[in-house]
Formats: sequence, C-alpha cells, structure tokens
Amino acid sequence: METILQKRIIQELDPTEQPRSRLAVYGAAALSDIELLSLLLGSGMKNRGVLQIAGDLLRQIDSGNGPPELSELTSVKGLGTAKAGAICAAWEFTRRRLKPGFSKINSPSDILPMVRHYADRLQEHFLCLSLNGAHEVIRLRVVSIGLVNRTMVHPREVFADPLQDRAAAVVAAHNHPSGNLEPSTEDREITQRLKKAGSILGITMLDHIIFSKEGYYSFLEEGTL
Repeated sequence: METILQKRIIQELDPTEQPRSRLAVYGAAALSDIELLSLLLGSGMKNRGVLQIAGDLLRQIDSGNGPPELSELTSVKGLGTAKAGAICAAWEFTRRRLKPGFSKINSPSDILPMVRHYADRLQEHFLCLSLNGAHEVIRLRVVSIGLVNRTMVHPREVFADPLQDRAAAVVAAHNHPSGNLEPSTEDREITQRLKKAGSILGITMLDHIIFSKEGYYSFLEEGTL
C-alpha cells in the first residue's frame, strides 16, 4: 500500500512541500522515513518518481531483519548499485555513531523515539526490542507486518532473535494506523501469551507499547501487563 505522498512525483509537489525544503525549514526529525530515503536517493527514473522508489525501498527494509544487504536493495526497481551502496553506507555510518546498545530504557516513554517513525505506516508493524540485564537496547527488529493476531505474532517468532541475543528482557511494540490507542482483545491476549512464554524462557517481558502519531498506550503503565 502506498501513501498519497508516494504516489506523487517530487516535481509535482509545491516547493514548500518538497522534502529538501521541509528539511531546511523543520529539520530532519520532521520528515517521514520515505522523505528521508528520497533525499538519500536524490532522484528517480523515467516513469518512476523518487518517492515511489523510496516507498518500495522502505518496504524492503521493513521486511528485513537487520542491516540491509546490497543485493537486497538492488532488487528494488529503480535502485542501482550506486544508490543502494549509499544506503548501506549511511546505515553503517549511523550505526557506528548512534551506538544503539547504549540506549537505556528507564520508562515506557524512552521507547517512543526508537519506534515512532513506524507510526505513519498503513499496516500494523509488530516490533521487538531485545534488552540486556541493564535494560540497554541490544537490537530493535520488525517481527511481522500486517494485522496483529495469533498467526502473525507467535511467541516463537518474537523470542527467536532475543534468545540469540542472550537478551534478559524484551519490550514489544506495535503501531495502530487508525490512531486509536485502545488495545484490542487480541492485543491483550497476545500480551499475556508473550509474558507467559518469556517467563518460561527466562526472558522478562517488560512492556507492550501501542503507539500512533498522537501518543502511546503502555500495558505496564496501565497496570494491564
């Protein structure tokens, strides 16, 4: 699924709406993931605008598990080795500078900066943060994309990577594209299933966060974990 922004070619946007102009006025933090990727790509190709390519690239990255490989990125139509290489280089440079392993979770609000860029997705993205014993983030991964239900979110899928990480705890999070932060019945059921599974595996489930552009719901803060 594409956002309205993806369907429009950069040149058709009002100059004040173009990512480069928005970056100059509002700063990089105000831009969506698609806009940021479009700036890294620079341009599109005939009959395929840069925002369309950026949208496909974002879906490729979201569906992956870890840093993107060059061969994966070049499978995106309109993305050659030069631009794909630039994306890989930017990813690695950012990883080295930010050192995500040193981000410590002290409260549910600390999680929001790490996941809020998923709030504009049109599908639900179920995320899992692996934490060490000091509650420092080891890794953030996308577990599934699509409606959050028993089929898409199974404990084995959620805990497979944290087990390899030797994580002491996890935090689950998923976006609600509708903007409604109230947990569904399945959200509550899945939270309890994951909590029980984590207890058996010796990995504490600290919280489950439901978020949107407007805010978040924390099972821990609401006393429903």
